[in-house]
Amino acid sequence: MSLNQPIAPWLQGLWGELPFAAFPHAVLIYGQAGIGKYDFAIHLAQALLCECAEPNISKPCQQCEACRWFATGNHPDFMALVPEIQHKYLPQAALEGGQADAPVRTTKARDDEADAEATDKKEKRFIAIAEARSVISSLGLGSHRGGNRVILVSPLEQLKPDAANTLLKSLEEPPPQTIFILVAARLDRVLPTIRSRCRLLQAPKPERAIGLSWLQNKLATEKLNAISTAEIEALYDEFGDAPFAVYETLLARSSEDEKDELLLGALATKSLLQGLANGIQIDWLSIAEKIHKAPVPILLITLQRWCADLQGLSQANVVRYYPKHTEVLRVLAKQVRLVKLMRWWKMLLQARRHENHPLATRIQMEALLLQYQNIFSD
Repeated sequence: MSLNQPIAPWLQGLWGELPFAAFPHAVLIYGQAGIGKYDFAIHLAQALLCECAEPNISKPCQQCEACRWFATGNHPDFMALVPEIQHKYLPQAALEGGQADAPVRTTKARDDEADAEATDKKEKRFIAIAEARSVISSLGLGSHRGGNRVILVSPLEQLKPDAANTLLKSLEEPPPQTIFILVAARLDRVLPTIRSRCRLLQAPKPERAIGLSWLQNKLATEKLNAISTAEIEALYDEFGDAPFAVYETLLARSSEDEKDELLLGALATKSLLQGLANGIQIDWLSIAEKIHKAPVPILLITLQRWCADLQGLSQANVVRYYPKHTEVLRVLAKQVRLVKLMRWWKMLLQARRHENHPLATRIQMEALLLQYQNIFSD
């Protein structure tokens, strides 16, 4: 991410409401995934650490020593707790207060143990308890520059129970001049005890025209404006009006990095949608084999959105997420057994609750796709 980018248009109102004059010790920024909450939180962290004394200059000023340190990932009073797979999104990989050389676990090549490798990747989607304890234990010391100290935790749902309890203790008795910025897409998965100790800030979704305009400008900046407007709009619908999610996915596609999880997710989603379009004729074993290396949350979200469109067409003749598949969905909606469809929806909800647990992805997908096949039979 670029720290010089302005706040996304749909988040500027939220920024204007921030109480910088008397900032609370903890804020929880929540809202739909992929709408820019993380970039907003990084910008906020830099503003809280900015040392510019000029009253007519907005923070972060990008010019003072503190801003320069922050941009290079070396600010000693900024600490970030994020899953290992998201370290690359921090300013210059700022880890544990700017220590870019913090140890990073590696995944050994296991050509014949794909499921074990997937389990290890799932573990990296959580915030490690060791990192949480390391950051929290350092709070007993005063701030290095005598001003604010900022702790970013994102996504908050990825804190394991032990790490969440460690964070809770600090929120109950916050150290002086310490501000926690917490980010969550699923507020229902955040401990009530943590929510109650934070100022809640809801990040709004963009209006469609504003989100698409922002997205097209970003793609032009990255020289990805060769992508057709129809494709951009189709992806925008598929991602539920989340422009940052579309942008990052298209960047991943252009990089052609076979290990990039967003690229794996995009390719798997394409195969999954092709399989779902076959209805009762779906080759669920083959589809599960093609997609099992992709991140489980992406797969489950795709299944949920397909299910939602089937239900929308069955009950209200409405397609929300996959309008380019309207004709196929319309045919399937006439064949589906609505009671079974609702049961499948409940299965997907249950699967989402455990989406980051170290379960065998292939087996899980096989079970869900087999049940999908069954919703079309008596």
